[in-house]
Amino acid sequence: MQKGTLYIVATPIGNLEDITLRAIRILREVGLIAAEDTRRTRILLDAYGIDTSLTSLHDRNELKKSAHLITRLNDGTDIAYVSDAGTPGISDPGYVFVKQAIAEDIRVVPIPGPVAAVAALNVSGLPMDSFVFFAFLPSRSGKRRHLLESVRGETKTMVFYESPNRLVSTLKDIGEILGDRQIAVSRELTKIYEETLRGSVGEVIESLQGKKVKGEITLVVSGAATTRPGVSPEEIRTRFQEARKDPASSTRDIIDTLSEETDMPRKEIYRHVIDFIQEESDNGSY
Repeated sequence: MQKGTLYIVATPIGNLEDITLRAIRILREVGLIAAEDTRRTRILLDAYGIDTSLTSLHDRNELKKSAHLITRLNDGTDIAYVSDAGTPGISDPGYVFVKQAIAEDIRVVPIPGPVAAVAALNVSGLPMDSFVFFAFLPSRSGKRRHLLESVRGETKTMVFYESPNRLVSTLKDIGEILGDRQIAVSRELTKIYEETLRGSVGEVIESLQGKKVKGEITLVVSGAATTRPGVSPEEIRTRFQEARKDPASSTRDIIDTLSEETDMPRKEIYRHVIDFIQEESDNGSY
């Protein structure tokens, strides 16, 4: 007997329109849908007229329930797994189920879709060429501060999930430990009250004063500066301005040359140059 296939299906993080045609088809065709929250998933299924049977698979029963679902897969049933919202396994259950399926030589197929961390990163205005995802920060201040201390030197953009009730406390910890970094705070992504606040830690804290924060929060924090000693952003900009006087030199050529001359990564030179060009554009001088 041919084994069934396990489909890991990403679902909307808010707006029900954010689901792929493929995901809808798979959810209709499988013999069973395992869901982190069957009530929430039923809302999605009803919206698209999907009547596939549902069963629960959440963090409290994943170990035991996965074994039962593996038996169904081995018997030839195709199963789709969905979390509450977004992509299963990304700060959600799913890892145990997938690992057990792989161990049983069951085909596991991803059906890609929304991820809150990536959506927030997309609109943060912070570098996206490399980033680190940490999921939820510890709820207790001591543990949270300890984690922040451990990533003080991280140069990649960092993405966290946070409770609205702890947001301001967390931002204060970030300001004290990581410094007044550039950040973006997104809440209620894809929903009616979607909002993203951008600026330094201090600026965002000030903008939140007297407000009651609601909704799911995704926090994007800029990485530690990596500029080499003796080569400041101002010097890079000055050298870029000088090199740009030569009409035969393209921006790309100048960036390549500055990277070689300063021994700085090309992507870092690129960031400084883009920031400078944007400032000129804002000032009407470019």
